[in-house]
Amino acid sequence: MITAFQLRAARALARCDQRQLAERAGLSLPTIQRMEASAGVVRGNVDSLDRVISALGSLGIELIGEGGASRGGGRGVRLKDGVARPAQPGRPPAAAVAR
Repeated sequence: MITAFQLRAARALARCDQRQLAERAGLSLPTIQRMEASAGVVRGNVDSLDRVISALGSLGIELIGEGGASRGGGRGVRLKDGVARPAQPGRPPAAAVAR
């Protein structure tokens, strides 16, 4: 499973905007926008999620699951558990969102 935070961070790391990711994944821009607006785990059908993960992979992004270890020897970024993140306008603070 991929979270909306992970998706946005992965896209930023790949230096692509939502439109570029949508094109690379063969999805519509509103689909990517809905995925990134999800609270917690990204909502979407399995095919769409697979397409996004494949598109990110083609951009050199490795998604690391909860408690997983990176397979490569490169650098990476991971959020620490229990660290409060700033709230986004119109959303509760991350600590208040059920995981």
